[in-house]
Amino acid sequence: MPSQLAPPWPRRPEGRVLVMGILNVTPDSFSDGGFFAQTEAAIHHAEEMAIEGADILDIGGESTRPGAQPITPAEEIGRVVPVLKALRERHFETSISIDTYKSETARAALAAGATIVNDVWALQHDPAMAHLVAEAGAGLVMMHNRAVKDESLDIVEDMKRYFDRSLGIARMAGIPENRIALDPGVGFGKTLDQNLLAIRAIPELKAMGLPVLLGVSRKSFLGLLTNRPVMERLPGSVAAAMLGVDLGADILRVHDIGPHLDALTVRAALRPETTA
Repeated sequence: MPSQLAPPWPRRPEGRVLVMGILNVTPDSFSDGGFFAQTEAAIHHAEEMAIEGADILDIGGESTRPGAQPITPAEEIGRVVPVLKALRERHFETSISIDTYKSETARAALAAGATIVNDVWALQHDPAMAHLVAEAGAGLVMMHNRAVKDESLDIVEDMKRYFDRSLGIARMAGIPENRIALDPGVGFGKTLDQNLLAIRAIPELKAMGLPVLLGVSRKSFLGLLTNRPVMERLPGSVAAAMLGVDLGADILRVHDIGPHLDALTVRAALRPETTA
């Protein structure tokens, strides 16, 4: 049966996975850095993605691309909270997640209208994050990450060990497992082959009993496979996402809402016996 996350996650639409739209309010993200750094531009893009059919909007104020410079929580809050407040004032109805590994930023974002925390270090970076998520009753994405690549590593076993640690932290803090999704962390501390293995390992992550979020949109492994620059990776993004759904992914994190929803519609029409 398809995985169903508990509120505050939105209900999974009948017959398809959830689609999370990416909104980077940063000057230096790998794909769209600077495009939506101004509040009005970010609001306009958020509303566009909602109209296209996004189920969740994922707002990030700090680039997590390789080599990006860390910023302070105050800087991050200064980028994301004005957008969140403006969307709330406009009665924006789409669910919002905050893409951060800092509890201070997460707290401010949750107070301003976000209901889900997308933590790229899966509660293992900031000791205060788990208790904040539990106290706020927030949804949680826990992503696999590594500080450095190690091509000799069995990446799937590493993912399992990593998520076991993170789930232990979540349990100790009192976060219900029906509010947690796992993300294999494609593009984070992995070689090309390890990225491919991470996607293929979705069934093994599903065996842990939790929904899986997959984020492959425009990522560098697609460029390595196709020799395409960032803004020409939509076909590869959609192909990888659809394979991910076939393997059991429950949530797709994407830049391009319409093309992914179209692909999901065609997939469903060709596979009428399935509900994924």
